[in-house]
Amino acid sequence: MRSLRHAFGFLTILPVTSPGETPTSTTRAWFPLVGLALGAALVGLDAAAREGLPAIVVGALLVAALLILTRALHTEGFLDCCDGLFGGYTAEDRLRILRDTHVGAFAVIGGAALIVTKWSLLASTPDAARIGLLLVFPCLSRFGMLATMAVFPYVRQQGLGSSFQEGGRWWQIGVGLLTAALAAGMFLGPGGLVLFGGVTIVALGVGRWMASRLGGMTGDTYGAVNELGEVSALILGVALAPALPGLFDSALW
Repeated sequence: MRSLRHAFGFLTILPVTSPGETPTSTTRAWFPLVGLALGAALVGLDAAAREGLPAIVVGALLVAALLILTRALHTEGFLDCCDGLFGGYTAEDRLRILRDTHVGAFAVIGGAALIVTKWSLLASTPDAARIGLLLVFPCLSRFGMLATMAVFPYVRQQGLGSSFQEGGRWWQIGVGLLTAALAAGMFLGPGGLVLFGGVTIVALGVGRWMASRLGGMTGDTYGAVNELGEVSALILGVALAPALPGLFDSALW
């Protein structure tokens, strides 16, 4: 399927698209499925690395793998948003800074905090829910990104994210929602549905704040929503596993 291939080509390092091919609004329907595939790659790496490495090293490897597999696409958007959203005083200033290729202090600080937070969470994910959480958290965060595409307008006339808005339909959101909800329920049980709801709420809250600061969303803000969604899913997973025993018991493992 062409749109699925475009989703993998856009969101991952996989060379599955030809030069000149551009994604369309249909591509966004498969974002959560791509996230699930990324999660599967992390599960495989985690299983192999934990055979001989301490948890703190495994966590660092998982962070590095996710950056490599995604070409740091979303992380770059997060860094740009740190500079733009906190460094500008008007919507016009913030949009201009978002396009600036230079990295400012806010980006450095925000990027360091993001990496350290992910690293610590991935190193401390409890065994009771580890496989399911590693598999599902990239899927849930990408649904959060998809949700903001549906709810908030795109502010630029042209841009990396504009192709996902032109001709957008609600069935695309439905496909993504079904993928994320089924994955969360199957692999994490009732706890996965809690994570699904929590990540979606965080994504929409962050999206609303960003749209209020910029007048709408951009490609960079979509990336930032994904990064914050990943962190939110990991925080909730790490917090809920020991606090609510049995919440993840109905998962496939």
